[in-house]
Amino acid sequence: MKTLFTIKNKVAIITGGSRGIGAMIARGFVENGARVYITARTEETCAATAAALSQYGECIAIPADLSTLEGIGEFVKAFSAREEKLDILVNNAGFMKPRQEFSELSDAIEHFGESDWDRTMDINLKALFFLTQQLLPALKQGAQFDAPARVINIASNAGMIPPHRHTDYAYTSSKGGVINLTRHLAMSLADAHITVNTLSPGLFATEMSKEIIEQRGDVFAQSIPLGRLGRAEDIASAAIYLASPGGAWLTGVNLPVDGGNVVKR
Repeated sequence: MKTLFTIKNKVAIITGGSRGIGAMIARGFVENGARVYITARTEETCAATAAALSQYGECIAIPADLSTLEGIGEFVKAFSAREEKLDILVNNAGFMKPRQEFSELSDAIEHFGESDWDRTMDINLKALFFLTQQLLPALKQGAQFDAPARVINIASNAGMIPPHRHTDYAYTSSKGGVINLTRHLAMSLADAHITVNTLSPGLFATEMSKEIIEQRGDVFAQSIPLGRLGRAEDIASAAIYLASPGGAWLTGVNLPVDGGNVVKR
């Protein structure tokens, strides 16, 4: 029982790990003894985050653009040159069109273009599937009957409930797709001893949510049943649970990490 929630000496990948929720999970993994690879499109930011997290443990940056199959292939090749197996894959990389790019909230649907839709779907849903697909050999190497390899997909509670905002149609659709794809992958990969689960965060202080928090953060916090926004330890501990021996018998699960907001709504 003492090691139910350990991830010590596990090899993990966290996409979009240079900032926001990805960096929160990365720090939690590093501090708890995992060897963590983070990836992001911006090389300088990715390297800087890895350097900062390396004071707590082992963190390696492999910059990559996962929105294309070519970028995914390059990342997998670079990772495979360093590691033979993968214990934990956290598919966190995501994109949402900034709200201020719309002229008015009321006519956002008229201004939502195909390029915005495609970019969001490519990063939030397509990349998740094809990266998982290409990392299957490494995940299978890390998988055992009583110690399965783990895939943790980061969705959003916006993929579960109608959002207050009307400008992120592709985002909510993609995150709903992540939740359903997780269930499908969980059934497909169970025989390979790979579990696939989803975390659906509520509102955390990240670059993506900066504008919302600045404008209405106090109002949002007061509306959440537990009375506050998410903290780094909230999402990191949930990911550690799903990645640890304590979470080994869960697959196809979507866990909202949102202070009770989904239940309330």
